[in-house]
Amino acid sequence: MIDAKKVLVPVNGNETDATIIEMAAQLAKRNRGRVYAIHVIEVARALPVDADLVEDRRRADNILDAAEQTASHWGQDIETEILQARDIGTAIVEEAIESKADLIVIGVPHPANPGEFDLGRTTTHVLQYSPCEVWVCRAGVPKKK
Repeated sequence: MIDAKKVLVPVNGNETDATIIEMAAQLAKRNRGRVYAIHVIEVARALPVDADLVEDRRRADNILDAAEQTASHWGQDIETEILQARDIGTAIVEEAIESKADLIVIGVPHPANPGEFDLGRTTTHVLQYSPCEVWVCRAGVPKKK
């Protein structure tokens, strides 16, 4: 098992958030490390990158609050931060470099059409340019109603 002392977890409000926070919290606890959860708000090019995006920040606060609650359930404190950037993948990689992360744990949703599985542009960018190890967690098959 990796000896990660700083685990970066980008969360975005999808169904994998709780799972990736749990994984990171358990790993950090075992290694006496820290979990650093971020939410990146992608800012349209028509706006300044530091635009005051009230609704996006409110949503980000809720997402990070949920991440803190999940980590707390596992007895792990986490650090959280909201970032604003033009590109989410680039922001995650830059934050991994700046924070000296040992590991990134990122989630991807289950594909609507399994034959058309696509990691998406953000995860692909992180996998391609990350300065550290990356764990990808795909959501399970949605339960039929």
